[in-house]
Amino acid sequence: MLIEFSVGNFRSFKDIVTLSMVAAPISAKDKELDDNNVFQVDDELRLLKSAAIYGANASGKSNLAKALSFMRNFILNSSRETQITDSIEVEPFALSTESEDAPSHFELVFILNGVKYRYGFEATSERVVAEWLFHVPSTRETWLFKRNDNNFEIRAKLEADAIQKLTRKNALFLSVSAQFNIEQASQILNYVANNLKVVSGLDDEGYGGYTLDCLSEGIYENKITLLLKNFDLGFQNIIVDERIIKPEDLPESTPEQLKRVAVKNKGLPVFLVETTHQKYNSDHELDGFVEFNLREQESEGTQKLFSLAAPLVDTLETAKTLIIDEFDARLHPLISREVIQLFNSNQKNPNSAQLIFMTHDTNLLSNKLFRRDQIWFVEKDRYGATDLYSLVEYKGVRNDASFEKDYIKGKYGAIPYIRHLDHLIDSNG
Repeated sequence: MLIEFSVGNFRSFKDIVTLSMVAAPISAKDKELDDNNVFQVDDELRLLKSAAIYGANASGKSNLAKALSFMRNFILNSSRETQITDSIEVEPFALSTESEDAPSHFELVFILNGVKYRYGFEATSERVVAEWLFHVPSTRETWLFKRNDNNFEIRAKLEADAIQKLTRKNALFLSVSAQFNIEQASQILNYVANNLKVVSGLDDEGYGGYTLDCLSEGIYENKITLLLKNFDLGFQNIIVDERIIKPEDLPESTPEQLKRVAVKNKGLPVFLVETTHQKYNSDHELDGFVEFNLREQESEGTQKLFSLAAPLVDTLETAKTLIIDEFDARLHPLISREVIQLFNSNQKNPNSAQLIFMTHDTNLLSNKLFRRDQIWFVEKDRYGATDLYSLVEYKGVRNDASFEKDYIKGKYGAIPYIRHLDHLIDSNG
């Protein structure tokens, strides 16, 4: 489970900011939120099941998701998909001479197998400048390894001393250690790979294939179907149909590698997703069913919900953390609310899975849905740098305040400053 994520000197983030899932010592207006939206880890730590991030267009919401996605991908791939001459694809804050040559900063704090870990690194496009791994085996935090350029300090219990010589300047020591089956490093790599999922609400292709795979293999099939039917999308069932396309029937745009596979196997298997709809006669009596092609005949909102279905179910079933950028795009506000309530529920989310999402939907800014510590804002300063802060940091905000109304008024910042558009169109031609 995720405790904190910090990033600095990356894209619009100049200074280090931290998104914390630690529950603040506050009470909600609706006491059920204190019971359902928060879960107890131990005697001292309580974590949030969800967090909403608001801000104006171009304020940095998506950059937070991109930062976490970059950190995740670099951990998973730096040791195996790069050469010593390859650059690291960090993007330092570009609007200041102070930051353009400084390293970018990334850090995760999380719980794995009942142990709290803090792992992070700093990197430029040329090299990993620093890297560290701490854990809390009992009550005190202790380090497992520390790296400063190519100088390493490694605890004997990590059993990775010889691996430092195999770690390139543009690769992470954690990733290389996992590649050589160092147990703790492998566990952390698996946590990052399997428990932290970042998706874009604007790009169904990135995760729609996972829903398709689950349905075609019978994984979560009933729960995915039930979830989609409960969203009132107008269909009664989902059918996944496997077909074989002959090599000569492949479109010209098919990649050459796939064409060669099709020729070798005398065809290429493809999966078509269809939805079944009720058909009625002139007396409005049921007269059979009609099948619609999901991609060609269903709405973009339906397609998005189909793509999201398996990641949502899997996250809830296995207590993962799901991060969704542009969460509300193409979704009705009531459906967005229902997805959030799946997570903010002891009954529907007994495993304490976590949802973090970026949104513009102010209909969700309600004290009936969120505690103050679950609402976050991003805002750029006059120099183009993004700040990240929580509503709970504002003094004097009552737990029964109208969060949406006050946000629209600009009480919490993080809204666009729109200049007068009176003279945009010259009425005289």
